[in-house]
Amino acid sequence: MKAKLIALLAVLLFSTGANAQNSLANEQPAKKILIAYFSWGGNTQHVAEHIASLTGGTLFRIEPEKPYPTEYKPCTEIAKAEKESNARPAIKNKVENWEQYDTIFIGCPVWWWTAPMIINTFTEGYDFKGKTVIPFCTYASTYRDETLARIVELTPAAGHLKGFGAVSKNTKGIEEWLKEIKMLK
Repeated sequence: MKAKLIALLAVLLFSTGANAQNSLANEQPAKKILIAYFSWGGNTQHVAEHIASLTGGTLFRIEPEKPYPTEYKPCTEIAKAEKESNARPAIKNKVENWEQYDTIFIGCPVWWWTAPMIINTFTEGYDFKGKTVIPFCTYASTYRDETLARIVELTPAAGHLKGFGAVSKNTKGIEEWLKEIKMLK
């Protein structure tokens, strides 16, 4: 009788411990997602907001200390001068609790065939080791691939997933892309 009781207790303890371990294994902490983006005309912001709604990520707007002109031509002249001088425009805000994010979407418009120089400023300001970076951009007609590749180049310490380019603020294809890279919530 005593041996049966000990065997029963052992089975109960073992199964409780196994269930507790299985329960802990299934309760992995959820990955924290940050959607960092620079937007001048609103297109990239619109796409970033759509990505956030589909992933549950936190939005972070990369804002220059000195705002760009609101008129197109003067803005393009400044963007061109920044590119030619390899400038690093100052950013007025910082990501809080950077270390809590595992996955970072980085988005921007295509300016002068590539990512705006403020994206260089952003990527140089954080440690991407151990992070996964997912680039995205908005563009009018060309240089999508070059811009996505530039964001990857700027974050060599990170792992990378396939990026996405949206024409203007068109969000068509974003859900399918997020599903393909397994980022859809």
